[in-house]
Amino acid sequence: MSKKETLKNLPPPKKKMGFNSQISFYFFFFFFITSLDFIQETNASEYNESRLLMKGCNLFQGKWVFDPSYPFYLPSKCPFVDPEFDCHGRPDKQYLKYAWKPDACSLPRFNGASFLGKWRGKKIMFVGDSLSLNMWESLVCMIHASVPNSKTTYVRRDPLSFVNFEEYGVTLYVYRTPYLVDIVREKVGAVLHLNSINGGKAWKGMDVLIFNSWHWWTHKGKSQAWDYIRDGSALHKDMNRLLAYYKGLSTWAKWVDTNVDTTKTKVFFQGISPTHYEGREWNQPKRSCNGELQPLSGSKYPVGAPPAAAIVNTILRKMMKPVYLLDITTLSQLRKDAHPSTYSGDHSGNDCSHWCLPGLPDSWNQLLYAALLV
Repeated sequence: MSKKETLKNLPPPKKKMGFNSQISFYFFFFFFITSLDFIQETNASEYNESRLLMKGCNLFQGKWVFDPSYPFYLPSKCPFVDPEFDCHGRPDKQYLKYAWKPDACSLPRFNGASFLGKWRGKKIMFVGDSLSLNMWESLVCMIHASVPNSKTTYVRRDPLSFVNFEEYGVTLYVYRTPYLVDIVREKVGAVLHLNSINGGKAWKGMDVLIFNSWHWWTHKGKSQAWDYIRDGSALHKDMNRLLAYYKGLSTWAKWVDTNVDTTKTKVFFQGISPTHYEGREWNQPKRSCNGELQPLSGSKYPVGAPPAAAIVNTILRKMMKPVYLLDITTLSQLRKDAHPSTYSGDHSGNDCSHWCLPGLPDSWNQLLYAALLV
């Protein structure tokens, strides 16, 4: 086992704009992109949407149910869980016992040995921020729980880490790039290049790619990773973050369309992972994720999906290559109880951005497992 090195992780987001101004801006922005005919119906989009169904079942429409057979593993038994995701100090354990149940079907139970057998000799990569790390660690732990005596090689570096299950020749990578597009050091400082993806060279040759990006686009002040934004030849001190996200994700989409052979590589987008800092979103304005013990009942989140989710849908519809959307946003919004909150071993304060392991990301991976079986 190689020496473990620490990845830089996602800090909790800072203050947000006022609720009314947020709604006004989101309405304007949605009107703006639709008026420019960004949402195009293509053969690729029809294919993407059809893949959301398994035997006529939308895997992402459902509810959370209590399941005493959960969790899939214990953090003490998995050597791959980082302290920031390890919530063993939480006095409540009920959050570990919820399973996602689609309305029209049942998810196949995750089987790590079967997964390794199916993907023998293959390479799987998560690409994105620490929510990608969250999901990667979850999948590695779920597999490890099925084959606890299987020999592994474990390497942690920034930006690329991996676990190899040697007996099966299966390697799971995680590549840290919070914006997907590049940050380049120029004379003026760190510049976010909305039209450039040089890091994509490391993503080629994979059998499965799972992309994710959003949370870092909202960061300002000390948690912001860049000093300027470059859009083509124009250099900006700042710009509207949703517009910047649209432009950056468009560059990623062009990269996939140009560089990925989807007859050989399955491509997924992880979807927008929500935060739970503002209890007004679930009609408890004085609350946050801290102290929440149960999921929200039902299948809808009171304030609906974040506007970034609409941008993801728009980009995927425009793409020429098929990309499967792991539409985890709403089902994750219902899990206000599943964050580390004050029990994270790495983040000070109240972490309502990441997710406990074991916990919600295990359900994301169960959905990925089902999608790969289609």
